Amino acid sequence: MLQRVFLARHGETAWSKSGRHTGRTDIALSEQGELNARMLARPLAGVGFRHVLTSPRQRARRTCELAGLGASAEIEPDLAEWDYGEYEGLSSDEIQRVNPGWELFSDGCPGGESPAQVAARADRVIARLRAMEENIALFTHGHFGRALAARWICLPIGDGARFALETATLGILAYEHMSSASPVIALWNAHPSSALIEGA
Repeated sequence: MLQRVFLARHGETAWSKSGRHTGRTDIALSEQGELNARMLARPLAGVGFRHVLTSPRQRARRTCELAGLGASAEIEPDLAEWDYGEYEGLSSDEIQRVNPGWELFSDGCPGGESPAQVAARADRVIARLRAMEENIALFTHGHFGRALAARWICLPIGDGARFALETATLGILAYEHMSSASPVIALWNAHPSSALIEGA
């Protein structure tokens, strides 16, 4: 039985800072993003990970490296960010002007992924995780990380909209009483300096 899954969102990029939807675009971390990613190293250093999985996008892979786990990382394509299709590179305000009332977790993206497709990816990741043992580190993205959290606790994909996830933060997906029948979110959206992470 696995113990805990530490989920990290990548550090800041120029597009995440400006609110532009970044799916397939392989953008690098900003200078601030690199600094934030390095801060993840301290709370992760003493955990001891059996497995480290990262999205193939460079912003996630670089965050993994700066957090000190790059040497043991494996690329997991299903950890990539939501494919925004025609909305790639646009802000939410820009999307609302062309599609009033649009909501990612219920509507998906034209030319990109639907909520059902993202839920299927999240479920594949979860099935893989539940076949592993001991502590696992994941490096992923904002919207996909939120989708993964919702599906981890068996909620509909639409409930991912309720899980705010900032750049370079940590969450812990776990089990209550170490029972696979009781998946829980033990920590969410925690900054690396947070005292909540110590001894988590």
